[in-house]
Amino acid sequence: MDDEVVQAVEKVKEEWDETYAQTQTRVKSIEEYGKGTEEEGNSLQRLNGLAQDGLALLRSLQFRLDLLAPQMPTQEDVQSAQLLFKSWKDQYQSLHLGLRNANLQAKANIRKAAQAERELLLGGGGESTIRRRNLQTKAGMTSAAESITDSLRRTRQLMVQEVERSSSMLTTFDESTGVLKKAESEYKGHRSLLSRTRNLLSTMRRQDVLDRLIIVAGFLFFSCAVLYVVTKRIGLLKLQRQVTAAIKAGMIGDGEMRPGAIEDGFNQIQVNNRLVPNVENMHDEL
Repeated sequence: MDDEVVQAVEKVKEEWDETYAQTQTRVKSIEEYGKGTEEEGNSLQRLNGLAQDGLALLRSLQFRLDLLAPQMPTQEDVQSAQLLFKSWKDQYQSLHLGLRNANLQAKANIRKAAQAERELLLGGGGESTIRRRNLQTKAGMTSAAESITDSLRRTRQLMVQEVERSSSMLTTFDESTGVLKKAESEYKGHRSLLSRTRNLLSTMRRQDVLDRLIIVAGFLFFSCAVLYVVTKRIGLLKLQRQVTAAIKAGMIGDGEMRPGAIEDGFNQIQVNNRLVPNVENMHDEL
């Protein structure tokens, strides 16, 4: 990461040196404009446009250096980049001021050249006629060149705007793709959660059915046990009543006592006691 920052700073420095030299040359050409030494096809308007483009690029390079300076690997490199940024600001201000002075000088040169041409044209003769024709031809060519330059400049601006719009659209597409991927991952997570929840609900339903079966079976078993106990208790009570009635019937017969009835009664009680041993204890156990 640090090496990439250093390489980016070096690239910005190279672009600054190259752009500064080109812009300085154009400012010099503007300053010399009107003296008859300018190149053919380079109007003052075109030279100013090229110089303004150079200044705009220099501002962009200053901004890039200002962003990269705090990211340098060492504190010394950061301070060096900041000092370089300050020197670039001074160079930019000097160049901007030089461009303004160069335009003033160019206008002064144009006025002097126009005055000389006027004096020459007013002098008369064949030379002045040829001069007027040349000036008309040169003016027409200059006008055509300026119109073409303006058209190319507008085309360049439209192309720059289209590139910026395409870049913003690509950025928007990248952001949309990131959002869609995030939504897809969240959907997959929710789908797995729903699947686990569905399995858990199925397990709970099976457990509920099993619990119901166990409760019904336990209730039936408990009912059978209660019914069995009640049935046994009712049978023993009936047997106890029958034994008691039999004992009473054996001791008392037809309202009078027979000879040896007491002995027979005791014998019968003993016999009955052997037949039904400890009826009261059985009743208590129940």
